[in-house]
Amino acid sequence: MKTETVDVVVVGAGAAGMLCAAEAGRRGRSVLVVDHARAPGEKIRISGGGRCNFTNTGTTVANMLGENPRFAASALGRFTVADFVGRVDRAGIAWHEKTLGQLFCDDSAKQIVRMLTNGMRAAGVTLRLGTGVAAVARERDGFALTLSDGTAVRCASLVVATGGKSIPKMGATGWGYDLARQFDLRVTETRPALVPLTFEAGLLEQTTPLAGVAVDAVVTAGKTRFEEAMLFTHRGLSGPAILQISSYWREGEAITVSMAPGVRVLERLKAAKAENGGKQAVHTALGHIVPRRLAEVLTAREGANGKLAEVGDKVLARLDAAVNGWTVKPVGSEGYRTAEVTLGGVATDQLDQSTMAAKSVPGLYFIGEVVDITGWLGGYNFQWAWSSGWVAGQAA
Repeated sequence: MKTETVDVVVVGAGAAGMLCAAEAGRRGRSVLVVDHARAPGEKIRISGGGRCNFTNTGTTVANMLGENPRFAASALGRFTVADFVGRVDRAGIAWHEKTLGQLFCDDSAKQIVRMLTNGMRAAGVTLRLGTGVAAVARERDGFALTLSDGTAVRCASLVVATGGKSIPKMGATGWGYDLARQFDLRVTETRPALVPLTFEAGLLEQTTPLAGVAVDAVVTAGKTRFEEAMLFTHRGLSGPAILQISSYWREGEAITVSMAPGVRVLERLKAAKAENGGKQAVHTALGHIVPRRLAEVLTAREGANGKLAEVGDKVLARLDAAVNGWTVKPVGSEGYRTAEVTLGGVATDQLDQSTMAAKSVPGLYFIGEVVDITGWLGGYNFQWAWSSGWVAGQAA
């Protein structure tokens, strides 16, 4: 069997892998990228509603989670948001800034994929799709790989850019974690992140009528809080605020939700009660503060049906608490099926932050989502992919 020899093999044609491959290729390295998917950058293509939220102007280690979020500082500082935006501009891709520093393509996420594949092509990188890695063995001067089509490949540097377990229908697996363990590298606990939360049947009975209702909310878990949109679903809660808090929430814990943040609900209801002799229905008055369907469910739940004049201030205070102090205990999440990213991964104390190389295995690199660095929702994970990929591309 013929053996191919290259300087670098990158496993994974996603955001981190493709940028890394192009950087290594520009240095004159011969690079092979393999991916079992049939098209490159599939997660990029579907991200941001098809427009790719490709970075966030506010990216810092404060937006990162993991055992040691500060590990990301070196990569983020060496290949910055401005560096990536500069590449987007040079590629002629029009973009716009939405709320909270999120940058999106004006047109299509496919433009980002094309930019990356063009970058690899210009750097002489070989891309082999529909091809997995069946086996990896350490050799004295590098690695010997057996690909899924039976091809043998030798390389001096092996870069693992396989992502996490999120969205398995797109081919996501835990292969990168398995490879890390094969070389005795520690892997932290992995779990779905940026994922909708689910309720038990009894609670769902109360909230299912609200499916499709969205509110601007403040959602708190422990000492962490996010103020963004929240959406009621047939399974529980979703929307940006919930996806954000899901990275911090753990089973058995409660979250607290304010569905009219900054509004003094009790004062508003009392004022409405003082008008027109309190003839207005309670749910109508509350419906001026929160969506009508939510107002109807809450007034029914708190026994506040009828006119404002017929309801005591204690009941109105309960409505206030129901709106801005709703404490609820999810039973779980929707899991990797809908999770945008995987929390946890290859432990950062096993890696060199300046190169992304495994400290104990020369020539082995881990970049992007497979590493125990996870960003908030809003482009932060893409920036970690670009930055960690760039850093490895200077060394592999």
